[in-house]
Amino acid sequence: MFMYGNIPSYSLLILILLITAVIAGSIFDAFFYLLLCGLLGLVVLGAFFYLRSRNRFQEVEEDHLDNMLGMPTRFSYEELKNITKNFSNKLGEGGFGSVSQGTLPSGSQVAVKHLFGIGPVNKSFVAEVQTIGSIHHFNLKEDHFRYSQRTCLYLHEDCNRKIIHLDIKPQNILLDENFNAKVSDFGLSKLIEKDQSQVVTSMRGTPGYMAPEWRRNIDGSQQEEDRHLLKLFGRKKEEGQLLDLVDKCSDDMQSNAIEVVEMMKVAAWCLQTDYARRPSMSAVVKLFEGSVDVVIDMDEDLLNELTPEVGESFATTVLPSMLSGPR
Repeated sequence: MFMYGNIPSYSLLILILLITAVIAGSIFDAFFYLLLCGLLGLVVLGAFFYLRSRNRFQEVEEDHLDNMLGMPTRFSYEELKNITKNFSNKLGEGGFGSVSQGTLPSGSQVAVKHLFGIGPVNKSFVAEVQTIGSIHHFNLKEDHFRYSQRTCLYLHEDCNRKIIHLDIKPQNILLDENFNAKVSDFGLSKLIEKDQSQVVTSMRGTPGYMAPEWRRNIDGSQQEEDRHLLKLFGRKKEEGQLLDLVDKCSDDMQSNAIEVVEMMKVAAWCLQTDYARRPSMSAVVKLFEGSVDVVIDMDEDLLNELTPEVGESFATTVLPSMLSGPR
């Protein structure tokens, strides 16, 4: 019943409950927003300390690079963008990054390597810089080395610390405007002391251009054409008909057929499975200079390895991070 001028007791109770609910809801909302702000603050604070520690790590790493032997002049990223016109003139792309042409304020032409990511790529770059910084030779120019029959000899035997390139292939032999050849890309190279005669390293390089003893660790199907070529060479050598392998459609090859055959023999000698039977670079230089003759007895193990039996499988795989990518 509703009496004029008075509020019934049950209506007063409902009103009190409504007011209490509103107050409780406001407190809950306030607590929720406070908790949300606190969590957001923790996230922002954590991000701040993470970025700060990462910057400090990068500064320490950069200080290390500043003290590294052979480290080139440092430029900021913005400077490199201006030098290369935002990396617009790309000269090429390799397994670890792209190379763009640029011009310094002085007018000097430069090549700028833009690395893909960090980690192994950064380690490869540091290894390349350290290797180049260890080379002291009149034929050294910027990041490549004039390639002649004595280049690998110098790297292997005459450097202060011997250098094993581990990725010699046509794509890493550059030609200048005068057709002078130069060795490039020392990212997979290995430094060893002069008194060391052997070095143990993880498998690295490009399939098809790797050391013969690593060939058995790679799927044989990738090397089918190479197997046929070497088997053909072995058969022609036994028959005394190596001249048949010289390109008959090339007048230049035909006019230098004897030299071409000699180069075939040198290549086969360098492919011996037993490293003790392979020539040193000093012996190869003497062969090129004509001071010694090539006398080679084809390694039967080499020819047998190049023809895996049907169903044969290889347990060891090559890690992509240690392989040179396509050039």
